[in-house]
Amino acid sequence: MEPFEFVGDWSGQLVATSIHGGHDLRPEVADLMVLPEDDRFREEDPYTDRIAALAPARVRVHRSRFETDLNRVREKAVYRRPEDAWGLHMWSVDPLPDDVVARSLEVYDGFFAALGERLDAVAARGPFVLYDVHSYNHRRHGEEADAEPWVENPEINLGTGSVDLDRFQGVVDAFRGSMLGQGFDIRENVKFKGQNLAWWVHDRYAGVGCVLAIEFKKTFMDEWTGVPDDDRITFLSRALAATMDPVLEALPRD
Repeated sequence: MEPFEFVGDWSGQLVATSIHGGHDLRPEVADLMVLPEDDRFREEDPYTDRIAALAPARVRVHRSRFETDLNRVREKAVYRRPEDAWGLHMWSVDPLPDDVVARSLEVYDGFFAALGERLDAVAARGPFVLYDVHSYNHRRHGEEADAEPWVENPEINLGTGSVDLDRFQGVVDAFRGSMLGQGFDIRENVKFKGQNLAWWVHDRYAGVGCVLAIEFKKTFMDEWTGVPDDDRITFLSRALAATMDPVLEALPRD
């Protein structure tokens, strides 16, 4: 399978990505990986491609963030040491061979080159919005432990840390208002503010591209067993789809 793919209808001004949704590793990376697969899966964002499935244009990433993390700046995109990845021991060798790192960065560079080609055409038509769909763990203390406190763990964390709010406040308000109207607990920049993908889009398409980094709390799955709640995933997918018309209406027209 290819590292990533572009699907759907790219003739409009809304795109959704699930850049941490992948689980695949190329063989040479898999051969060096000692982190148990269940632990790796827990730190990925499984099923986020399904939550984003009703967006008209989508980017699916099939490679694991443990091969190359597209939401980190290039020099930090390959996890080399435990401190790069939540203290997890990942590799059978130390240091990770330079040639393996280089080939992982080829995937990284290839992704942004290909995404740039796609988004250049979108941006040429005018302002656009990108839903950067992620998920986050809230039961890190163990399978039987209580969930982490609600006050610091919203159902949806909306990351707007690098959004040009002078230009795109209306887009942010439209998204948040739609989710609030559907009964969601949505708060801005509580857990995450958006990272590399948002920074890259906002730099390359300043004043034109608006990235909403959308982190769903993993209430749609058991984060310890990996078992999905299919009904909840469908519900979230439809809820996300319901935000799209209001958000597109809120895009600047100039």
